[in-house]
Amino acid sequence: MNLPRLDVADLRPPATPSEPVGTFRVVARATGGPARAAVLHTAHGPVHTPCFMPVGTYGAVKGLDPDELADVGSQVILGNAYHLAHRPGADRIAAAGGLHGFGGWPGPILTDSGGYQVFSLRGLQRIDDHGVTYRTHFDGSRHRMTPRSVLEVQAKLGSDICMVLDHCPPGDATIHAVAEAMERTTRWAREAATLRRGILADGQLLFGIVQGGTDLALRRSHLAEIAALPFDGLALGGLSVGEPVPEMHATLRAIAPEMPEDRPRYVMGIGTPIDLLVAMASGVDMFDCVIPTRHARNGQLLTFGGRINVRNGRFRDAHVPPDPDCACSTCRRFTLAFLRHLHEQGDPLYGRLATIHNLHFFHELVAMVRRGLVEGRGDAVLDELFRVISRHYGPAGGSGAA
Repeated sequence: MNLPRLDVADLRPPATPSEPVGTFRVVARATGGPARAAVLHTAHGPVHTPCFMPVGTYGAVKGLDPDELADVGSQVILGNAYHLAHRPGADRIAAAGGLHGFGGWPGPILTDSGGYQVFSLRGLQRIDDHGVTYRTHFDGSRHRMTPRSVLEVQAKLGSDICMVLDHCPPGDATIHAVAEAMERTTRWAREAATLRRGILADGQLLFGIVQGGTDLALRRSHLAEIAALPFDGLALGGLSVGEPVPEMHATLRAIAPEMPEDRPRYVMGIGTPIDLLVAMASGVDMFDCVIPTRHARNGQLLTFGGRINVRNGRFRDAHVPPDPDCACSTCRRFTLAFLRHLHEQGDPLYGRLATIHNLHFFHELVAMVRRGLVEGRGDAVLDELFRVISRHYGPAGGSGAA
């Protein structure tokens, strides 16, 4: 790869003067496309974008403590309001000082509303125009989720960035079902925008969500409706939910650059390394996915040279780091042979070391683009990373170059 690799210190965002919570400032742009670098100020510090957010469904990224998360370059962690509201419960978390006090993470936290999880409970939920009645996958108990209730839960969690309740249809939904979900999402978004001041604390930001599947006309129509509301940022939802990857990439390329310039752009639930590059090249600021952490636990190490399956027998005597050019603590101290041994024995240390490496890889990929944009080399950096990542993780789908 014709790009210098980054050290651990390079992944940490620079010191930034404090500005009012909610301030969003674009600091650099690509010359040949919509890619950009920016800073979003939250109650728990600035977020330098583009930014990958590790998923900590229950308020913690599995296997890592807050210091380790910071060491690999994490700026924001993502929790899930649905899961946390049921286990251990929003009131218990509030009594512990919110998610920051409960889990010891000092930086910004974004919480999803949990709507996606509820809508995934097919056969266990009933949707109406005012919310969703559902039975949990935990114990089958009956509950109700509304635009108000998800704000109340996130207020108790103390999230820096809260998400509204939206209706996320599956990737194979009909146009009629997608349009119906958009209409419902708009109704709920308007309600949330009205209610937020009486529920969320000062300093809690609220993002709206744009639906529309991969139909560009529907996406543009819904973007206009959600962008007209006073949200602090906007997200693209309903992607990577079963639709063909080329269609998802084409949607990102078409819609992300049309999102408001003066607010953060977030794409929910993506992605693979190539997904991240497509998103960044399209002007997206924030994204999250379970891939680096889940793949780590399942024996997959991700590198700029491709995936490594540590279960492969040929690594029994591989007394070399997973990636000799990687600066993460796993690659600096341990060999593939040792990691394979730990995985084979079911030792929990394997999951921690693999997660450190995979998160470092994701944060390094994003930091390369962020640094390139700030230094005026964003187009060249993106071109080189597309060349390298496409070779090992598949080409970017969709129409035209990123």
